Amino acid sequence: MQTVLIDTDITIDYLRGIPDARNLILPLWDNDTAYLSIISVYELYAGMKDNEKEDTENFIQACNIEPVTIEIAKKAGELYRKFRGQGITLTSLDCLINASAIIRGHKIATRNKDHYPNKEILLAKMLYKRE
Repeated sequence: MQTVLIDTDITIDYLRGIPDARNLILPLWDNDTAYLSIISVYELYAGMKDNEKEDTENFIQACNIEPVTIEIAKKAGELYRKFRGQGITLTSLDCLINASAIIRGHKIATRNKDHYPNKEILLAKMLYKRE
């Protein structure tokens, strides 16, 4: 079964009660195919309010955590150089998440499609947009 790396934006949508995010994530949890990058854990904690800690921690605990390995770090560096050479500037964090998906065979669930220029890595069924 296809595993899915949930990007931080989708996690935030879920935590804010967006029904489309819930509909996407609940089946992933049911099938144990929901993954969260350790980078997303950092991003969630960096932007979290004190009253959001319990819900955030529950979400994190419900996911499989994808660590950053030396292999992932090297791939992220390669992606950064490749896309920069094409005139696309990405953050190092997005490159690490992208590399995690490539190395581990995950699809990425995100609304931030511009952060992932290699579109084949994106989850095809991302059906909702938030403004």
